[in-house]
Amino acid sequence: MVLDSLGKSLRGVLQKIARGSVVDEALLGEVVRDIQRALLQADVNVQLTLELTERVRRRAREEKPPAGASLRDFLIRIIYEEIRGILGPERPFEARPKKILLAGLFGQGKTTTIGKLARYLQKKGIRVGVVAADVHRPAAIDQLEQLSRRVGCEFYANRTERRAEAIVREALATFPPHLAILVDTAGRSGIDPELIEELKRVRTAFEPDETFLVLDAAMGQSAGRSAEAFHRAVGLTGVILTKMDGSAKGGGALSAVATSGAPIVFLGTGEHLDELERFEPTRFVSRLLGMGDIQSLLERFEQLSNKEAAQEAAKHLMSGRFSLRDMRTQLDSLGQMGPVSKLVSMIPGVGMGKVDDSQLDATQARLKRFRTILDSMTGEELDNPQVIKSDRIHRIARGSGQKPTEVRGLLKQYETTRKAAHGLVSNRRLRRQLEKQFGSEAPPVE
Repeated sequence: MVLDSLGKSLRGVLQKIARGSVVDEALLGEVVRDIQRALLQADVNVQLTLELTERVRRRAREEKPPAGASLRDFLIRIIYEEIRGILGPERPFEARPKKILLAGLFGQGKTTTIGKLARYLQKKGIRVGVVAADVHRPAAIDQLEQLSRRVGCEFYANRTERRAEAIVREALATFPPHLAILVDTAGRSGIDPELIEELKRVRTAFEPDETFLVLDAAMGQSAGRSAEAFHRAVGLTGVILTKMDGSAKGGGALSAVATSGAPIVFLGTGEHLDELERFEPTRFVSRLLGMGDIQSLLERFEQLSNKEAAQEAAKHLMSGRFSLRDMRTQLDSLGQMGPVSKLVSMIPGVGMGKVDDSQLDATQARLKRFRTILDSMTGEELDNPQVIKSDRIHRIARGSGQKPTEVRGLLKQYETTRKAAHGLVSNRRLRRQLEKQFGSEAPPVE
């Protein structure tokens, strides 16, 4: 998960509150010190940290919990609200055909982010065109062309033209209508007059709906100063923070940019093209504190390319007709929705330190082995698992490069899952729930 170290520390604070025999001055003092330590280790500004924890202390002393709420729950709510408050307002982003200009310094991940943003928009059903307007680095043009091919979007470049604004005008005349158009611009080692003037010329030619600044989260608190400078110069509509998955300074970058006047719109959370997510402060803090994010989990399911097959597999699971083919469909769906660690962070309660990283890594590796094993099975075996005996187990193991014990482990897991689901739907209450969900197509309990 993004900012995993900070999340663990803050979840530890909440657990300390939950375990405390009484919420008193001593516990409040410990909680305040732990929050300060966690935020400072995440590179959050010292003054901002002190102001936040002072507000937590004051509110805990002066405010009364609402009727029916315990002091523990009320203190946790105060901590949630104050951390949410330092991340700035939520900035809506409407996914539709629009013109988006991306700016940034060297090495911030701008070109890769364009590929990610193109993939994000395509998942929303929007056609995308990408323009290579970095006239100073031929390698950036080549990289962007390769990314465009991988994403499957339109691409425009003119390697002989030295005026970025001219390339943009040519692209606008070339692309068909109703595309979201993303323009990659040149970077510099620092913010200088030449960079700003070129950006202004491109912006005039392009007339963008959005102007996004791409910043590496490893910049920490200095990311806020860069955002302020670009915002004054070219009028940013948003910031995309990259490399949030591996940055110890991510907290500093988040909090600093949030106060710069340029709202954070997206976070880059990994190296893959699918690892770009909307920054929604309320959901972000909920996941950070282990309170889950069911809405994001449902949205990921809605974006599955095989959503209908996944729903059909779920019906089979609940009816007792679950096959290894259905199991393979579910594993494919899990793979599309992201790493297990990210999915777990969206489940309320589970993210609160109850599953450690080694367990998650082991689960991820085991699911990958299961998927490989399933690929080595015949259609008959996938549809009728009962035919898989010793000789077939050894053949499947050889074909998948796994040990026979791994194949037996998969079969055991399959049988455990099938029996557990069958037992659940055997009672009348769950049967009524199934009928309500599926209507006349409710799967029969066998």
